[in-house]
Amino acid sequence: MSDIAGTVKRENAVGRLSAQEAAECAAYAEDYVGYLGIAKTERRAYAEAVRRIEAVGFRELSTFETLKPGDKVYRGYHGKTLMAAVIGQEPVANGINVIGGHTDAPRIDLKPVPICEKGGLAYFDTHYYGGIKKFHWLVHPLALYGVIVKPDGTKVEVAIGDEPGDPVFQITDILPHFGAEQSGKKVSEAFDPEDMDVLIGSAPEPGADKDVKETVKRNILRLLAERYGVTEEDFLSAELELVPAGMPRDLGLDRSMITGYGHDDRVCAYAGLRALMDLPAAPRRTGMVLLCDKEEIGSVGATGMDSTFFENSVAELIARQDTPRPELAVRRALEASRMLSADVCAASDPHFPYADSTGNMAKMNAGGCLIKYTGARGKSGASDARAEFIADLRRIFAKEGVVWQAGELGRCEKGGGGTIALYLARYGMDVVDFGVPLFNMHAPWETASKLDCYMTYRAYRAFLAD
Repeated sequence: MSDIAGTVKRENAVGRLSAQEAAECAAYAEDYVGYLGIAKTERRAYAEAVRRIEAVGFRELSTFETLKPGDKVYRGYHGKTLMAAVIGQEPVANGINVIGGHTDAPRIDLKPVPICEKGGLAYFDTHYYGGIKKFHWLVHPLALYGVIVKPDGTKVEVAIGDEPGDPVFQITDILPHFGAEQSGKKVSEAFDPEDMDVLIGSAPEPGADKDVKETVKRNILRLLAERYGVTEEDFLSAELELVPAGMPRDLGLDRSMITGYGHDDRVCAYAGLRALMDLPAAPRRTGMVLLCDKEEIGSVGATGMDSTFFENSVAELIARQDTPRPELAVRRALEASRMLSADVCAASDPHFPYADSTGNMAKMNAGGCLIKYTGARGKSGASDARAEFIADLRRIFAKEGVVWQAGELGRCEKGGGGTIALYLARYGMDVVDFGVPLFNMHAPWETASKLDCYMTYRAYRAFLAD
């Protein structure tokens, strides 16, 4: 029986790649792994993004008095949130093609007063960030990244755990011989976040008097003072994150996948950056990439997408194009823009068929996934893109030979989730989610297909260039 024309399929596309596409896919994956290994926090993701775009000619927006087609500009905020754009032939007021993702990821954060001693051992007191399964983070080696800022403005960069010879840290767990009580509890109740302290030392301060209390803690403070010149009080103005130690790497004998920390959502952030960097000299419409913070906790705060950063950035662009009635032009530009909300989705795992929405789950190696609506239950919290916009994306992707698929986030009332899409949709612009399917989303080690990563980049590039 012959195939029916127009039938929706989700087929493994690896074997369909031409020799050139296969080579491009491999090179793209290698470069992405390099980015992901550096970008282990939102601050490091921002800094690496800026380094890469500056290397191909992007300059800070503040250095431009006027903007012309082909200008490459960026604007950052608090070292976490980034707007980068290539100015198009049409005025910015006519609308922008936007790729919007986030660079924060679930992790373990240090509390403001983190160092404590229990039973002759030193620990970091912690608070988890984002939606995690707590038991995933036990016993694995952890690395410490972040900044400590002193009252005089001195900023101390901290990175411990990934360089050769570095120590690592660990959240301990009870051994199975003693774990009957733990095993008898529901997973949601078995792991108290207040017990997820991170082991950081066991040796007392050299020469400490036996009557001195907390000598192990004192030794840790001594080591921190020697290496970084910081005191316990300096932790009050610090942002320190514990993330899985180790670099991303190929997964599988066929090396067809990548496992690593922070695919969600640095895999889409990187794809957006690469797509912007590879745009023609002056696209028809201005192409923009937005990388924001705080998505995993609701896109809140000054560096989240629910701030005015995007709106202010558009206003800055319009102000440099001598546009009449700029206040109104900003509103019109926002409404006339189009956006791909660049975020990951769940890949169908054959071990968990009860989570699948039959025929509507993304498959590994079937390309980037378009998700018309997110939300939960009865599409609560969804932006729900209009059909006309989806049809236009079908045209764009077909023209450029992009391998893609459509899906949703699991069964009705079992799955669901949110992205930054709704915060941009409120301006009236067309917005839809499009990103890389993942296994193990929000776990310390997430897994993506190289083909899906590459095709997501191809989709973003085609969209920005349209």
